[in-house]
Amino acid sequence: MPSLNAAVQWNNVTFSVKGKTIIQNLTGTFYEGKITTLVGPSGAGKSTLFKLCNGLHSADTGDILIAGKEIASYPPVELRRMVGFALQDATMIDGTVYENLAMPLTLQGKDLSEEKAQELLQLVGLPITISNQSTNDLSGGQRQKLSIARTLVNRPSILLLDEITSSLDRVSQQDIEALIVRINKNYGTTIVWITHNLQQARTIGDYTWVLINGQLIESGESSLLDNPENHEVRLFLKGDHS
Repeated sequence: MPSLNAAVQWNNVTFSVKGKTIIQNLTGTFYEGKITTLVGPSGAGKSTLFKLCNGLHSADTGDILIAGKEIASYPPVELRRMVGFALQDATMIDGTVYENLAMPLTLQGKDLSEEKAQELLQLVGLPITISNQSTNDLSGGQRQKLSIARTLVNRPSILLLDEITSSLDRVSQQDIEALIVRINKNYGTTIVWITHNLQQARTIGDYTWVLINGQLIESGESSLLDNPENHEVRLFLKGDHS
């Protein structure tokens, strides 16, 4: 594997809830400026991993380093700016496209300029003319693009994506995939993407992690999905029909 900088380094991380181990002794690296896809059965701990990564959960044991610094050393507000998070449901506040886009800055007592709003809308492939429209009028694909644009307001160096295309039609899905690749290439943003779509994981990811029962079973270049070494991973892939 080539020598790359670590955006997020996991060292023997364990996390439990009410005595149940969700993440078990996990060690691995999300590489800077690369797209890492996360696959595994439901309940494998993928979403929990994200919550550990942006400080919503704290590890029981082990270390998580963001850009070489222990995660606990970042003030929460700074950490959330560095580590953006986009979810499957693309939750919106009642209001206009602009009001939703401006929300991360509004929460900080700052304003989003019209110019910056237009730049973000164009980046994600939305027409600037929808700025004053209600978010209720948007399609699923448009809402997801707006959700990603909103996450980019703080210019995060790491972007976490949790099943963001799973409820979209094929055309919208391909649109979002192209957008994420564009963000990665244009800004050098580190992308970590949870997906149940193995074809997506193969084609979009530079690297792939396979999580099963809270353990990192296999990781490497995304081509590992074509010929995994681990028996558990082979069984998981064989049973997947996405």
